[in-house]
Amino acid sequence: MAAPFLVPAPCGVAIRTRLGHLTAPDEKVLRLVGDLLGSLASHDLKVRCSAGLKHDTEQWAQRKRVLTEGSSSRWAGSIHREAGRVHVVRGGKRLLNTRHHLQEAQFAEAEWRKRWEAGRRFLRADGESGKRFGNETIRVTPGGEVSIKLPAPLAYLANAPHGRYVLTARAAFAHRGEQWADRVTANRAVAYRIHEDTARGRWYLTASWTMPPVQTVPLEAARANGLIGVDTNADHLAAWRLDQHGNPTGEPLRFAYDLSGTAEHRDAQVRHALIRLLHWAKRHGLAVAIEDLDFQAETTREKHGGRKRFRNLISGMPVSKLRVRLVSMAVELGITIVAVDPAYTSKWGAQHWQKPLTTKTRKTTRHDAAAVAIGRRALGHPIRRRTAPPRTHQSDGCGHRTVQARPGTPAREGIRPRVPGPRTRSVRAGRGANAVDQNAQHRSGRPAEHEPWQQDSLPLSLQER
Repeated sequence: MAAPFLVPAPCGVAIRTRLGHLTAPDEKVLRLVGDLLGSLASHDLKVRCSAGLKHDTEQWAQRKRVLTEGSSSRWAGSIHREAGRVHVVRGGKRLLNTRHHLQEAQFAEAEWRKRWEAGRRFLRADGESGKRFGNETIRVTPGGEVSIKLPAPLAYLANAPHGRYVLTARAAFAHRGEQWADRVTANRAVAYRIHEDTARGRWYLTASWTMPPVQTVPLEAARANGLIGVDTNADHLAAWRLDQHGNPTGEPLRFAYDLSGTAEHRDAQVRHALIRLLHWAKRHGLAVAIEDLDFQAETTREKHGGRKRFRNLISGMPVSKLRVRLVSMAVELGITIVAVDPAYTSKWGAQHWQKPLTTKTRKTTRHDAAAVAIGRRALGHPIRRRTAPPRTHQSDGCGHRTVQARPGTPAREGIRPRVPGPRTRSVRAGRGANAVDQNAQHRSGRPAEHEPWQQDSLPLSLQER
């Protein structure tokens, strides 16, 4: 069982917008530039992989010179790869395999060829701090004007000074648009990528930049005031607040989302559910505990690989969207995310917490109980709840306590408040005057036997009489 850990903050940000209202000449120029740079990237990748581990600085400089002759120094810097063996296919491995199964995929060869060529185009440019608007190759002004520095063989297509081509479309970033505007206004580095979605017939612009490292709090500090346990499901997030001892407090909350419809609708639904969850955590100043959403190592959250229905349920969850959105949005609000091992949280949560937390006015679901299990695991407590002993063994009758305090907690076994009144048979056990001090009672082995007021035994001389 993996130990809980703090989820690291994202090291970068990527936002995307559509380049609408492109003219036919604009699309032609983008395709020509992308095809030229894509062919250079394929040739450079072949040379780099052929060199293998023997690649040195001289070969690196030679590759850079070859790319610069066919494009420009800045385009060459974006294309240049330093990695050795690359386990990818330019254009996509899945699309490559589809070529051999066109009938099963219901693809025409012309349509497949169009997608293959679009996937192999290269229209990416790294940012440069200190340069105008943070990028000299693909430049986007604060007003949304997009221009491209044309490679040397295509310089004749320029419609602006200095060998640039200005697109008719305007770029406007809805998500994190203010952050992007602040960066380009201050001439800070922003990387851009332009790509075509052939299935929809649309062009998109993606902007990305790195973020400074965020100072994280220790795990113990994140647990100090308790936290919120969250169970991820195919259509909602089940959340329950826990105190520092692992006891559920308040009522469980559910944040629903609908994953039907377009990709924009699904993304908006996930963001809306997460922002409500994070605002709730922000109001109470609590961390959020969630299952480790990296499911690449296991086919299911609870390692039930043989259960086909459960695998289908897991595959329907927005895992990647939740992981990216949750971490990035939590950093903006200053909320700590604690990840726990997802093994058996649903099963053990339902076994130990679903029935005890169900009342006449509240029906606790399996997902609510799983949220409690996730929160207890993040706090370092076992999922199994501490139950009261049998009724005949309860020293306090029906009022026996089931505190979830740790063994080292101060006053954990402290004295209980005394109920005033005489100690008679009508008073329950443990409620009398001496109930709080066991040493004051007349029991064998207690100091009360040796107090000055205790009656001594008779002298031997009198006992003989």
